[in-house]
Amino acid sequence: MPFLLDAAAPLREFAAAVLGTTDPLEITAVLTGIACVALAARSVIWNFPVAIVSCGLYIVVFVRARLYSDAGLQLAFIALAAYGWWSWLQRRRPLATPGPHPEATEPQVAPITRTPARQWGLLLAAGAAYALGAGYLFARYTNAALPYYDSTTTAVSLVAQYQLSRRQLDNWLLWIGVDVVYVGLYWSRGLALTSLLYIVYLALAAYGYWQWRQEWRGQPKG
Repeated sequence: MPFLLDAAAPLREFAAAVLGTTDPLEITAVLTGIACVALAARSVIWNFPVAIVSCGLYIVVFVRARLYSDAGLQLAFIALAAYGWWSWLQRRRPLATPGPHPEATEPQVAPITRTPARQWGLLLAAGAAYALGAGYLFARYTNAALPYYDSTTTAVSLVAQYQLSRRQLDNWLLWIGVDVVYVGLYWSRGLALTSLLYIVYLALAAYGYWQWRQEWRGQPKG
């Protein structure tokens, strides 16, 4: 029994830290973040404007925690969310209901695809260059906490967000991997609620992969 109590101690500590979070900015950022990923997993285009709000809030949260690469990542996420919003709206089809304007169209998102091998190479090379370069700069010239870890997770997240914007199925596999790392990273910086958020993200990423894979397999081929 004492062994079981000792094993449960980290969980009790985590729960206490989460319940003790009172920062309204972090709480709002977490709630909008969950809404964003849930909408993306269901292929709902409104995930992009919600993402822009959540990322704007997290810029402040991460600067406070001295996670500067992650703070900068939010600016990239905002730009990619705007691009994704535009990209998803590019495919349009005629309205099914008759009307006086037969040329009218309504939004229809692009089909789900896989990331081509050549593009994988380019994305991984760009990600590695960013992780090493930014990690070095933050380690040498700032008081950043965990600069190389922070920069590496940022690089992976940028690649995954780009793939999400392009409706590429593989984005969810990268999110699953990086979310596991983020849970520990944010816990180490005292952001217990955000750490919990990334546990939720992890579950949503697994669901998103399953959901998108089902849709991808049901699409017309060719």
